[in-house]
Amino acid sequence: MDALDRKIVAELQKDGALSHPELALRVGSTAPSCWRRVKQLEEVGVLRGVVRLADPKLLGQTVKVICQVRMHSHTNENVAEFEALMRGHPQVTECYSMSGEWDYLLHVVAEDVEEYEKFLAHTLLKHPAVGAASSHFALRTVKYETALPIKGTGKG
Repeated sequence: MDALDRKIVAELQKDGALSHPELALRVGSTAPSCWRRVKQLEEVGVLRGVVRLADPKLLGQTVKVICQVRMHSHTNENVAEFEALMRGHPQVTECYSMSGEWDYLLHVVAEDVEEYEKFLAHTLLKHPAVGAASSHFALRTVKYETALPIKGTGKG
């Protein structure tokens, strides 16, 4: 990636709905050049999908939980089933396999504590390979950023 590609990625992370002419103005290029570069960045996998970020508060998802999970069984089958369950559960917005004391770290959203408790009791802790879970409730969001730092743009 050259400097122009990095600028394009940085701008599209801020606003994925930019038109090619607007993108060209922001990065100092031409619309046809930006179109070609965006297509190439998509083809090699640097740029994936275009999404719109939703406001969780306005959608009633006011409870944010960081949940640590410890497995008591790490067979390939149990791990695959657990990960499929997490990928398929809409309240789980992020799931990471971790090193250290806990095996997984989840970011879970819910309308209220009762809804989270139902997820915890009836979904997470019911999985046969889950041994323990520890929940941490976020009081407020200090920083939430989806854009990755891009080296060489003066912004990363």
